[in-house]
Amino acid sequence: MLLPGMVMANELSFDQAWTKLQQVSDKLKANAAEVSRAQALQRGGEDLGLPSLNLTGNYTHLDNPVEMDLRDLNPLASLDPSAIAAVAQKSPILGAVLPQLGGMLQSLPMTTALTEQDIFRASLQALWPIYTGGKITAAQRIQQAQVAEKKQSAELGRRALFTTLVDRYYGVIVAKQAWRTQLQLVDALKEHVNHAIKLEQQGQIAKVERLNAEVALANAKVGSGHAMRQYQMAQIALNRMLHSHNAEPDTGLFMLAQDPSLPSLTELTMAQHPALRLLEAKEEQAKGLESLERSDYLPTVFMYGNYTLYEDDSIAAKMSPDWLVGVGIKVPLIANNGRSDKVEAAKSALLQARYTKAQTRQDLNLLLDQSYRQLQQAREEVSSLNTTLALARENLRLRELAFNQGMSTSVERVDAQVKLTAVETRQLAATFQYVQAYARLMAVSGQLDEFVARSGMDTAIHSLSMHGENDNAR
Repeated sequence: MLLPGMVMANELSFDQAWTKLQQVSDKLKANAAEVSRAQALQRGGEDLGLPSLNLTGNYTHLDNPVEMDLRDLNPLASLDPSAIAAVAQKSPILGAVLPQLGGMLQSLPMTTALTEQDIFRASLQALWPIYTGGKITAAQRIQQAQVAEKKQSAELGRRALFTTLVDRYYGVIVAKQAWRTQLQLVDALKEHVNHAIKLEQQGQIAKVERLNAEVALANAKVGSGHAMRQYQMAQIALNRMLHSHNAEPDTGLFMLAQDPSLPSLTELTMAQHPALRLLEAKEEQAKGLESLERSDYLPTVFMYGNYTLYEDDSIAAKMSPDWLVGVGIKVPLIANNGRSDKVEAAKSALLQARYTKAQTRQDLNLLLDQSYRQLQQAREEVSSLNTTLALARENLRLRELAFNQGMSTSVERVDAQVKLTAVETRQLAATFQYVQAYARLMAVSGQLDEFVARSGMDTAIHSLSMHGENDNAR
């Protein structure tokens, strides 16, 4: 049935709607991107134990070049004439040579530059951590747990989106059927008004009876308009969710022949619920953080190397080696980073994760119990309303016969019609509550595919029988 201004509907089964939602949901795409980001960081953490190689270059300007005084290396340059004369008395040969040698040395410059005033240098530097006290292993452990956390968080978002789709998809069906029920009430009351007009003309009923029927019809039209707008809003919400303009559910409400087993649901939930796995990942991160903080008490051993690619043409540069390698160790003795307090904070984070996990188990058990009892309550209500529905139909039939024979008032006839509509609406709402409770149970226990399969198997029979009964009643 098309509303004014609507285009031809694109009918979708619940299975098709769920498949499309997983393809177009921006929330799911955002969650997937977050998982990809965590995985990329984890891959980056795998390289922490590998050596690093850096190309470094520097330019340095000195206030003065580094120089050396040759007199510091030449004792003859500092001898005075009296000292030379004393040597000559002991050795005539040295006495003859030393004055000449001293004069030659004094003619040479006494200082020489070891470096330029502007120094240029480029080199390759390598560093390889051999032992870090467990820092690398702890960091990798934390990153691995973060990936698990993001995956479970994404799964939680996926299940929440599933239950939202169930509410909106079947909400459209309920709103549409409620609107149809109101339209059927309007049609029935129109017929009743026509009968009342004829009976009034024949003098079989009073004018007030006809007026009462017309008032009931006017109220029914108002209710029909309200139901139509509720249907429109429900359909808009579904279309926005599916990024569509004309999605129309073609899968009806359903009820299972037998409810699922609560102990089995509980066992499945406690074994694999993403909230519990997420907290397990949090626990692993806390353990890794504790190991990381404890590593500050342990030494670090590393290998290092340097190879000079370019340096300026100076005496100091020529004297320095082109390459070097070595092994280093760093032992923390006194630290100012509060490492003991950080270890205590990591222990507290671990306890928090464990206590939160225990509380989450209780919450999940409570959610399962509540949803299961809502499922049973909805089934009992539908079963009870079947009897009430039969009674309402029979009461309407009798009131209509009595009114046509002048033995009943229009108020009683209209009241019977309204009661029948109310019972049908309550039964529709109870069936919707059953589907919602069943969807929550399947989402909590991770059986989304089971819900999809059941909706396709049981829907046709239930919806056809329910609609068929309604049509027969009209």
